[in-house]
Amino acid sequence: MNPLELKQILESLRSLSAENEVVEFKEAKRGYDFKKLGQYFSALSNEANLKGKPYAWLVFGIENNKHAIVGSEFRQKRKDLDRLKSEIANKTTNRITFIEIHEVFDIDRRVVMFQIPAAPKGFPIAFEGHYYGRDNEELSPLNLEEIERIRSQATTEDWSATIIHEASLEDLDMEAITLARKNFKNKFPEKANEVNNWDDKTFLNKAKVTIKGKITRTAIILLGKEESEHFISPSEVKIRWLLKDTIGNEKDYAIFSCPMILAVDNVYSKIRNLKYRYIKEGTLFPDEVSQYEPYSIREALNNCIAHQDYTKHGRINVIEMDDQLVFTNLGSFIPGSVEKVVKDDAPEEYYRNRFLATAMFNLKMVDTAGGGIKKIFNFQRERYFPMPDYVLTGGKVKVTISGKILDLEYAKLLASNRELSLEEIIMLDKVQKKQPLSGFEEKYLKRRKLIEGRKPNFYIGIRIAQKTDQKARYSKNRAFDKSYYLDLILKSIREHSHLERKEVDELLWNKLPEWMSEKQKKNKVGNLLSELRIKNKIQNIGTYSKSKWSLKN
Repeated sequence: MNPLELKQILESLRSLSAENEVVEFKEAKRGYDFKKLGQYFSALSNEANLKGKPYAWLVFGIENNKHAIVGSEFRQKRKDLDRLKSEIANKTTNRITFIEIHEVFDIDRRVVMFQIPAAPKGFPIAFEGHYYGRDNEELSPLNLEEIERIRSQATTEDWSATIIHEASLEDLDMEAITLARKNFKNKFPEKANEVNNWDDKTFLNKAKVTIKGKITRTAIILLGKEESEHFISPSEVKIRWLLKDTIGNEKDYAIFSCPMILAVDNVYSKIRNLKYRYIKEGTLFPDEVSQYEPYSIREALNNCIAHQDYTKHGRINVIEMDDQLVFTNLGSFIPGSVEKVVKDDAPEEYYRNRFLATAMFNLKMVDTAGGGIKKIFNFQRERYFPMPDYVLTGGKVKVTISGKILDLEYAKLLASNRELSLEEIIMLDKVQKKQPLSGFEEKYLKRRKLIEGRKPNFYIGIRIAQKTDQKARYSKNRAFDKSYYLDLILKSIREHSHLERKEVDELLWNKLPEWMSEKQKKNKVGNLLSELRIKNKIQNIGTYSKSKWSLKN
């Protein structure tokens, strides 16, 4: 949303005579309790679902009664606001979090607008294991009737199974039906002879694409003619492929509509999937390999089709860059976390589009028996490429598959440690990407001596470094004993009578661990000087802004 749209929304919210179940104002002039914020997230998300709204608003910096703007200093740094998304996700059902956190400025007063998604159909949202709702303006536990009303949505509603009475077999694409028959026979070879004797009506019923000969939304999505898309309007059945250069400029694009069973091949043919040439390390790597495993492309794309929330009226996107593919579809990630999917390696108990997912399974488009996502991870592992990235915020699922080695040392780690489990590799993959580790992941990797260092700058542990010829790199990451740095400062001051702060920095800079940032190195040097000063070893004979350190008599 642009600033003008946000201001218009803010004014419309302020014009309400009172708060309601999907709008909450808080002054939050200095800050706000995180636990209370999480409880309001749960309550507003659940109430938006029950009221049939796509999202709710929690607004900081607004007075409760007359809705005057008072301004808020809550998390004034943008990075702190963005970090709140993952902090909330860590405490909620299925890691649901904010669609977005907006900042609006009115003269010198700042308003923070939290856009909270409605709870997905069938899934009430809990915060720290408790379900919250609102009784008019009051925060309260979500009552049992409301919980069951949300949960019942999962059993009574399946958008993809709805019958379209105006449509007929004539609205389906014959080429798509022919491919569907071929795929069905490949999936169920024992039925191949029977399929040859079925007419189209019988086949589509048996494949669970139609219901008693009646055309469903699933039939239109998978097998419908391009002009039949109007039957499911205002929903869209479109895949947009974009090709971008290294700086993000759009170079080419194409849009594909139903039938999706054909669109998948058309999108696949657009993706270049160039050969990637490895840096040769003896005989460690083959000379070259395709950037992406074909199975991974098709599985990611078919998952987008199967799990898209078509009620949100959006498109599926496939963005191709020089070294990665990005797939996005609208809707929350129902399993909750990718780690859970990989670990369990089993089918989900619930699918957003159950009828569609079943039909795609029967037509050999997806693997609803479980394991599709895990296969993508294993294909990346075999290439020594980074693990797929799943971003599950903003009411959509974003999957990024890398087509190159990100860190050669990490690739060596994978090549030399076949005993590592996939779960351990996923954790280590976060280390190479400089992504935050959870408390459990940090403890686990440290206990196994796979990593060392301090949060957030972890590095490969000594046991792995010795196996993968990373001894020099390990030593650069490993800090010297503090006494070494203190003695070095004293010795240098003794030799030169005094040192300015920039000279102390220059003395120690390259001897500090490589994982430290510029700021962390600066702070480390400052702490060492402070310790020597407190111990009466040195004194500042310069000024506060331009220090000059000498030995103390």
